[in-house]
Amino acid sequence: MGRPVRRVLATVLAVAAVLVAGDLATGAAVEAGVSRALRDRLDLPEDPRVQVHGFSVLAQAATGRYDHVEMTLQRVPVGPLRTPELQVQMYGLRGDLSDLAGPGPARFRAAAAEGIVQVSPNDIRRMVVDAGGPAAGVTRLSVEAVDANAIDSVIRAGGDPALRGLDPRNAARFVAEMPVDGADTQVAVLTVLLVDHGTMRIVPRDVRINGSDEPVPDAVRTSMLRALAVDIDPGPLPLGVTATSAGVPEYNVLQIAGSVRDLSVGGGPGTSRSAG
Repeated sequence: MGRPVRRVLATVLAVAAVLVAGDLATGAAVEAGVSRALRDRLDLPEDPRVQVHGFSVLAQAATGRYDHVEMTLQRVPVGPLRTPELQVQMYGLRGDLSDLAGPGPARFRAAAAEGIVQVSPNDIRRMVVDAGGPAAGVTRLSVEAVDANAIDSVIRAGGDPALRGLDPRNAARFVAEMPVDGADTQVAVLTVLLVDHGTMRIVPRDVRINGSDEPVPDAVRTSMLRALAVDIDPGPLPLGVTATSAGVPEYNVLQIAGSVRDLSVGGGPGTSRSAG
């Protein structure tokens, strides 16, 4: 490799290093500004974690438009929940770099945003145990999504044929580890997730031994049907929106969400409108 080529390569690498460093610095400044603004807007006890998604924050800052900005804050009590995770997903965020990263209060608008509370099954387990009866013996509770095949399997095993009309997106399977006839057993409970006026309602529909067609004793079935019939009112979600949907986006995560349009943060009262 000739000396001119090495010089060009060294120059390219130096420029790339400067751009990467500038991108990281810009991203950190924007994220810190958005974090402060959301802390004040949501009255949070600490600065939440904020991440600007996308290939180049520097390029987004140059246009004043950020495609996707995410906020997370863990273990902040919400209503009856002790260990939820709060999330705000903002899309089409617009703000001048000076407004986002300057010394004063950050200001920005977002074309759309979603407020989310992710519920730990540990919070649900506490409510189940408090119900008493055989359900008080639940030592661990997990939750998972179900698909149409899983619902059909329950029906073929003797479940209610009316379950055939259940939308899998509005369903969840809870698996409880508990004693049954003196032995540690995994009990699966197929449930429907409903949202009514901001409250998530868990409606148990079928109880059986996990991974089999075997039914559970009547006392266990009755106890779990009663104990998992839980209403969770998280109150206003982040950004003051009302919950409109519930689901299981990933294993062991139960999610309550609502959305808004035309969100304004900083520089005066917000003007967001519910999109639910």
